[in-house]
Amino acid sequence: MNETIKKDVLAALFAAMMAIFTQLIIPIQPVPITMGTLAVMMAGAVLGSHYGALSMVIYVLLGAAGMPVFSMAQGGVGILIGPGGGFILGYIAMAFVVGLITERWGGSYRVLVPAMAAGCIVVYACGLAWFMALTGTGLWSAALLCMVPFLPGDAVKILLGSFLVHRYRRYVDRL
Repeated sequence: MNETIKKDVLAALFAAMMAIFTQLIIPIQPVPITMGTLAVMMAGAVLGSHYGALSMVIYVLLGAAGMPVFSMAQGGVGILIGPGGGFILGYIAMAFVVGLITERWGGSYRVLVPAMAAGCIVVYACGLAWFMALTGTGLWSAALLCMVPFLPGDAVKILLGSFLVHRYRRYVDRL
């Protein structure tokens, strides 16, 4: 199969996986806990920086167009300009960073864990900055609301995502 077509198809599949994973939620406010970041990290690690980011651009555009792909089956531009919008837009940068690190230093478990952790830092930076700008909340309050509750789950997702990508990436590469 042509490599470009393969990557395009995989980017679309990761966008679909993201739409599914964001429906697996713990509904807390102002931003629900989802499995979405697991899909983002895996997209970057498997597809690389450009196609990983492309998969998240597809996801964001589908949601902006009104498709119910955001958490709790929501869609529309209103979600993107709301308090969680910075996190959603940050998924693009997150996938890019994870992909960039794995392109440069490989896909070993020892590289994947810090790559995915770096991706989490990027999405937190984007999300917190957006939330603070939108709500006028200070850094400490924003972090307590929008970051601290997610840290244990993200640690588990980093370990799980690193394991899954390291273990099964060779199967994707054979397609």
